[in-house]
This record gives sequence, structure tokens and C-alpha cells, in this order.
Amino acid sequence: MSAFHTAYRPRLLDAWKNYSWARLRTDALAGLNVMVIAFPLSIAFAIASGVKPEQGLFTAIIGGGLVAALGGSSVQIGGPTGAFVVITYSVLQRFGLDGLLLCTLMAGGILCVMGLARMGSVIRFIPYPVSRAFTKGIALLILSSQVKNFFGLRVEKLPVGFADKMKLLVTHLDAIHWPTVALAAGSLLIVGLWPKKLSRFVPGSMVGLVVASVAVVLFGLQANGQIATIGSEFGGIARGFPSFHLPVADLPMARELVQPAFTIALLVAMQALLCAVVTDGMLDERHDSNQELIGQGVANVVGPLFGCIPVTGAIARSLSNVRAGGRTPVAGLAHALLLLAVLLIAAPLVSYIPLATLSAILVVAAYRMVSWKQFARLSRWPLSDSSVFLATFILTVLADLTVAVEVGVVLAALLMVKRISETSQITAVDESSETEGSHHSLIGKEIPDGVLIFRVFGAFFFGVVDKLDDELKRTKQEPDILILRIRKVLAIDATGLQALEDLHAKLRAKGKQLIISAPHTQPLFVMEKAGFLDRIGRENICPHIDAALARARVILGLPPVSAPTDAPEALRAEKQQLESARRELTAALERTNRILGEPEPAPPATSGQEK
Repeated sequence: MSAFHTAYRPRLLDAWKNYSWARLRTDALAGLNVMVIAFPLSIAFAIASGVKPEQGLFTAIIGGGLVAALGGSSVQIGGPTGAFVVITYSVLQRFGLDGLLLCTLMAGGILCVMGLARMGSVIRFIPYPVSRAFTKGIALLILSSQVKNFFGLRVEKLPVGFADKMKLLVTHLDAIHWPTVALAAGSLLIVGLWPKKLSRFVPGSMVGLVVASVAVVLFGLQANGQIATIGSEFGGIARGFPSFHLPVADLPMARELVQPAFTIALLVAMQALLCAVVTDGMLDERHDSNQELIGQGVANVVGPLFGCIPVTGAIARSLSNVRAGGRTPVAGLAHALLLLAVLLIAAPLVSYIPLATLSAILVVAAYRMVSWKQFARLSRWPLSDSSVFLATFILTVLADLTVAVEVGVVLAALLMVKRISETSQITAVDESSETEGSHHSLIGKEIPDGVLIFRVFGAFFFGVVDKLDDELKRTKQEPDILILRIRKVLAIDATGLQALEDLHAKLRAKGKQLIISAPHTQPLFVMEKAGFLDRIGRENICPHIDAALARARVILGLPPVSAPTDAPEALRAEKQQLESARRELTAALERTNRILGEPEPAPPATSGQEK
């Protein structure tokens, strides 16, 4: 149990050590700064996701509080973000509110499992082209989702697909409400052009929200439905804390929700860990990725029980937290508590917020999500990376985000396999072509007739196995003994092991032998655990190439290579090297057997011991 507490420990527990009133004051001020930013964004993201405005605030309050309390980053600010607008709206339209809440809850459970399984570091291996394509595709979809509110179109329901939204805009050009467009454009200018120096004290989104709301009240724009506001469209927002609600869904619906739940979980993990990495760079500290996944998972499990939509780390809000002086999770908790206070006190005033201004805030947020100059740099990327980027981007925009995530992850895996395969080499070597160092070189060594030596470099896994077959066919030889030098193979997987098994079986069926030279610990452990060492014969696992050649001579019935009589010092040095290598290999085998709980084997014979 103590090991569990050590491995999974929220940063909030460490923050209490040496905590002071001065630190509390700084964290509280940082939380206030972040609250001012989070308030308009939470409402805007909720409306864009198809739910009520207060659900966005609940998400920032409950989800943001749990992320701060249980996460693995000191300054992470949790809440609704633009990354989930598309998937949330899609699930809501297809399965209803209970379906969305259950999907979010399932995603939270997946995140908890990922964190407990210590998969935090795995998420970092998603390639840059895939993650950037997701972000750019989502940004474009957010822009398209604001067609209705930005142009004041009187349509009951906005389509889910990007192409359908563009078709809606084209077919309703005559229905554009120009006063709404004017208010949206004015809000866009205020939010987009607000000076960065002033943003430290009050963000442009809050300024635009206040100015537009005041204009609605002063000029009576809400009357007779001239300008759509939160009050006219949603009847205002609920005042008070949400009640507990357990999502209800049947088994067929739950099965259909598994796929989007995995999509939400992956997006949460990617954005939260990216946010943590960015803030780590600003503070010169290191977050706990597994604990962060657990914190995000708990937030997404508990939140839906109170009507919350998906929550993750918000990069812009977290950066503002750091710049405002936040250094502990207390700042995140302060931001959540201050949002709750605003919700309880100022709920009636929220009714005057125009939807056109919220739309403008989202347009600016989507524009800032990515650098659109990235597309101009695609021509300078490797063709494979550019192809993966474009495929993921197009699927995100034109197909479905769930499909795009699945295809993107598969493409990422294939891209990684391709990269590793390109760096792995299998070549036949002899006295004239060997390029190893002096101790490992074949230069000056006698290779008996009927012995073929292959050198393997890099990882030996399923993406490289075909290279071994191709190289064997290319040599057009039937060696009596094949020596595989795997001194530079640091890892082997089940497919690589099976390739060795098949190669050994083929050679043995023809009365020939396979010798493995200089295996590292991981390949040796895999071969020991699979029983391959016993099948090939432990005497055929040699610590280095000299021992492998000596073993080949024994099998062929040839006498040992005699050392020059005029070089006793060289002979002694060679014997010392052989003995040292023998001890290293014996120690490695003993470690392997201790792990497997098997009796220790006899030490492998060196060339001097073999008869």
C-alpha cells in the first residue's frame, strides 16, 4: 500500500509542505485572474457543444477543482476546451444528453485505467504530424460551428458535418441578420485586438463580453428578439449547485459509446499532458504524467454525475495561471471556488450576454489554437509525415473525429514502425567487410568454410523480420553454420523471436546449426523466458564473436586456432577478454533465471573449455 501511495501521489499533498500565507495570497490572485478568463470561455464552449451555458461553468468548477486536487501537475487548470466541441456536439445529437454524460463518464474510467497502468509516457509517442492535424482540424470545425450565432441565422438545429454547415450558410445567405453580424464583428475586434499587456489584468474576452452585454441593455437589443442572448435562447442560467444525476442508457447504446469514449479519453490525455509539458518548461519542473491521467480520469467520472461535459487541461488558462504567479494546485482550486461564487451571485446578469459575442470569442480561440502557417511548411517535411498530417486533417474535417483519431493513431504506429525499420539493418559480413572495433572485428580472424556471419543492427521486431529473409535469399548460400551477431540489438519482440525459432528449425532440419553471438540483456531475457536457449542449446549462445567462431570450429570438428608463439602477451590479453565476457554472460543468465525463479544454469563454455 505504501508503494501505491508513493507511485500515485497528487501534487496538492506536496504543496502543503512549507505553505505560507504569502503563497496563499499569490495563488488566490492567480486563481482570480484565471477565473476571469475561464468564465466567458466555459459558457461559450458549453453553448458550442450543444448544452446549457451553466453546464460549462459546472465543468470548470467541478472538473477544474478535481484536476487541481488530484492531478500530477502543480499549475494545471482544468475545464471545458475547444478540442471537445466537435465530438461533444456529435455525441449529443446522436445519443442525447444522457448518452453524452455516460460517454464522458466512460472516458474518465479509461483515463483512470491508463494512469494506473502507467501509460502516461506512451501518449507522448503520438507523432507531431498527427497531434497537429487533430488540432488544426478541430479549430476549423469550431469556426464552422459558429456559423449560426455569428451570422444570426434562424435555424433550429445546426448540422454536425462540416460540409452540411457550409451548405447551410450558402443556402441561408439571404437570412443573415446584419445587426447580429455587426455586434459579432465588433466583439471580434475587441477580443482579437485587445493589447497583450492589458491581458495580464483583464482578458479581451471578458472586456468584449461586458461591453456587448452593456450595449444590449442600454439599447434594448434583447427586446423583440433583435439580438439572441443567453436569456432569450436558454431562459438564463440556473442559480446554485447542480443536483446529482446518474446517466441512464441501455446496453446497445453503451456499446456504441465505447468508440467515442476512447476518442474523448485520448484527446483529454493528449491535451492535458501537452499542457503539463508546456508549463513544466516555464517553471523548470517535472509533472507526474500517470497521476495527471488519474486526476483527469476522476474529474471526468465525477463531473458527468452533475451534468458536466468533458474536462481537460486548458493550455491558455494554465499559462495565464503561471504568468499570474500561480505555483501550486491551490490556484486551480481558487479558480474553481471563485467561479462558483460568480455563478451564485451574478447568475441573473448572464442572461444579457449576446450569443454573437460568445461566437466571436470562440472564433478568436479557434484561430489562436494553431499556427496556420504550418500548411506552408508541409512541403519541407518528409513525404510520409506530410501525408499522415493531411490524411488526419482531412478525416477530422470531412469525416468524423472518432474515425480521424483511430486512423491517426494507426498511422502514427505505422510511421513509427517505418522509422525503426529504416534504422535496423541485417547484413552479411566477413573479414573484408566488417567495420566493428578492434576487439569485435573479424579482420585477422579465420572464418571456417561453411560458416556465414550476419550482423543485426537496431531493434529486431516484426517490422524487420522480412529483412532477415531477404538477406538469406540474397547470399544464395547454404551455410553449415549461421552466426547471428546481435551485439547491437537492444530489443526483440515476439515476432523477432519467432523468426529466430523458424530459422533455427529450418537449419536444424537440414542438419545445420545456428549460433547467437553477444546478446544484450533484453533479448537474452526474452529468449530465456520462451525456452529458446534450451532449444538452440546454451552452448550456442556465445558472449562475443571469438567465442562464436570457436564454437563453430568445435561443431565442424576443426582444431582450435592456435595463437602465435611469439605473442604471449596478446594471448594472455585474449584469454582475459574471453574470461571477462564469459563472466558477463553468466551473470546475465543468472539474473534472468532469478527473475524467472528457475535454477541457475551451468556457465556457457568458452572456446578453451569446449571439446
